[in-house]
Amino acid sequence: MFQIRELVLKGCYELKSKVLDDFRGKFVKIFHEDEFKMMGLETNFSEEYYSESKKNVIRGMHFQTPPMDHVKLVYCVEGSAIDAVVDLRVNSETYGQFTLFELSASKGNAIYIPKGMAHGFCVLSEKAIMVYKVSTIYSPENDTGIHWNSINIPWPTSSPIVSDRDQGLPPFNQFLSPFSCELNA
Repeated sequence: MFQIRELVLKGCYELKSKVLDDFRGKFVKIFHEDEFKMMGLETNFSEEYYSESKKNVIRGMHFQTPPMDHVKLVYCVEGSAIDAVVDLRVNSETYGQFTLFELSASKGNAIYIPKGMAHGFCVLSEKAIMVYKVSTIYSPENDTGIHWNSINIPWPTSSPIVSDRDQGLPPFNQFLSPFSCELNA
């Protein structure tokens, strides 16, 4: 049912669903517990929420620190956005690297983000609605991020709209990461 593509960052995947399109509209299945289990992906999501943003809004780069760090499944149900993920796991081969790709309602794709990565996006369409499933409950004490423009991500706008909170996040080079990744034996 899902096409899965591992991205440059180990453990981070783009999932493409079959989009059923007819005269009524579209139908897209984003999550199926048995298929996620077969792929070795997290199936226990504790919260789900969405954001609505206008064109050129950049949200990010967000994550929660241990012990409330979480896996995220993110997808777009209206519009489109360039999605960015940064590897914050200090012993990872891709530490400090990022990956970009487009999430859109028309593609029916999602991104699976493992623990230890920062996530953000920039809206391409006039409006985008992004949905997030996360494996732990929101914890204000553990909720943080890195500055959206501190790792040279080529955002697709010269006029970003960014919250005061996101403008005040520390740059990547000043962030002391508590994350690591499991090393293969």
